[in-house]
Amino acid sequence: MNKKSILRALFFLIGFVAIVWFARRQFDISPQGVREYILSVGVWGPLLFMGIYAIGPIIAFPTSVLSLGAAYAYGVWPGMLYIIIGATAAGITGYIMGRFFGDSVLKFQESPWAQKIYPRMKEQGFLYVFVLRLIPLVGFDILSYLAGMTRVKLKSFIPATIFGMIPGTFAYSLVGSSLATGDTTLVFIAFSVFALVLVMTFVFRNKVRAWLKI
Repeated sequence: MNKKSILRALFFLIGFVAIVWFARRQFDISPQGVREYILSVGVWGPLLFMGIYAIGPIIAFPTSVLSLGAAYAYGVWPGMLYIIIGATAAGITGYIMGRFFGDSVLKFQESPWAQKIYPRMKEQGFLYVFVLRLIPLVGFDILSYLAGMTRVKLKSFIPATIFGMIPGTFAYSLVGSSLATGDTTLVFIAFSVFALVLVMTFVFRNKVRAWLKI
């Protein structure tokens, strides 16, 4: 990287950290805090939640907390619907950031690692995104950035994101709803489903890495 690229990346990083710092100071980033905030605006709550979720990659909001907060506020249904819409919007935001800033600011495409994964993700974008949403070996936002950087087609990225995150979203919805109701049966089911998702990730992580060659 030349001096100009380094300075540009540095300014980008400073700006990103400043936005994250401000957002963390202004909002109570907890399931309870998210629940109280979106319920405080009444019927506009779902739109507010989905809007916050959509800008999550910009201000580094933890997606797991947002998902739990929505389920805590609205239950499994329609909470799960709001989470899927919001998370898909967040995925697109991260994708756009990766598409435009990954190359122009970070020069990701010049790294040796990128030269290996670029062609594979570009050719098999749906498969990569779907499997890594289903078995989350990398963070939600990181995968979105990576998909944008590697030029995965948006028409492949969106359905892969939606279908790949349904099991995990269902698990988060159950956990969040169980926190709100206090129903011991629902709590048991919720944590059983959540544990199953975690076990699947742990058991298949090496096979998935080998299969996708990452």
